[in-house]
Amino acid sequence: MTTDNIPKRRISRRGLLAGGVGILAAAAGGSAWALDRYVIDHVEVSDASSLTAAKVVAAEAANDGTSTATSYSSDTATISIEKVETGSGSDKVTYFVADVQVTDATIVKSAFANDQFGENIVANPSVIAKSVDAVLAINGDYYGFRTTGIEIRNGVAFRDAGARQGLAFYSDGTAKLYDETATTADELIAAGVWNTLSFGPGLVENGKVLSGIDSVEVDTNFGNHSIQGNQPRTGIGLIGANHLLWIVVDGRSSGYSRGVTMTEFAQIFADRGAELAYNIDGGGSSAMIFQGGLVNNPLGKGQERGTSDILYVAG
Repeated sequence: MTTDNIPKRRISRRGLLAGGVGILAAAAGGSAWALDRYVIDHVEVSDASSLTAAKVVAAEAANDGTSTATSYSSDTATISIEKVETGSGSDKVTYFVADVQVTDATIVKSAFANDQFGENIVANPSVIAKSVDAVLAINGDYYGFRTTGIEIRNGVAFRDAGARQGLAFYSDGTAKLYDETATTADELIAAGVWNTLSFGPGLVENGKVLSGIDSVEVDTNFGNHSIQGNQPRTGIGLIGANHLLWIVVDGRSSGYSRGVTMTEFAQIFADRGAELAYNIDGGGSSAMIFQGGLVNNPLGKGQERGTSDILYVAG
């Protein structure tokens, strides 16, 4: 969850306030460290989409308000997007639900900003989505802000540094929450994993909202230790094999949407029949793109913010 309107594109959106680079550098002992960690691009893999699974690279609330819907259908995917508004005034919540059914799990893919894997490489989700002709896309886990986590994308291992609870999507259309520290990227790929996300926490398992999720801290690094309280959020759920829920909640905008707590977010998934759900990057990064257009209204400003990656449905 982050600070917005930072003028320089590649400054991390994780809370480097105006002048914050200097403050951070002073605290850390020098500007070189801050610039290297939070500003300078670190490309580890170029032309990331050219890699294939055979070329593995190991590199570092119930709907009780109003709603509107739109849809898409093809031979490989059926998508219905619904806008839901609940409450009123300062308690109003606005969110978007994409119900996604596919005939082949591998058309649900990931893409990186600039088609490059590494730190501090960002682009607006709509730009990334356009580059891969995505029908539907949401922001990913913002892997580029950290150096840990297991990152398998489209059957290729880009990072193998287990650190937290992850989400694994399998090529048979199923998904599981798992402990990254108890396995490796190679073992996951051998078991049929197609994509992983590394953020969290898990929200729903076996159809039940998980307890204690409102007190979870995802990371302990600068500006990213807390995801608590009412926040804009993005999450992914699974109703059954090849049947997904992608939900984006807007927030931090009085009278439009206050955001939701983690438990409220989990309950939205559970109420819609999700057997499994997982929280990914949120705040001003939360975005849903449909056929090239921004669906939601980030922070009530209608402006996207750059991120490292997206998850998308291929056309």
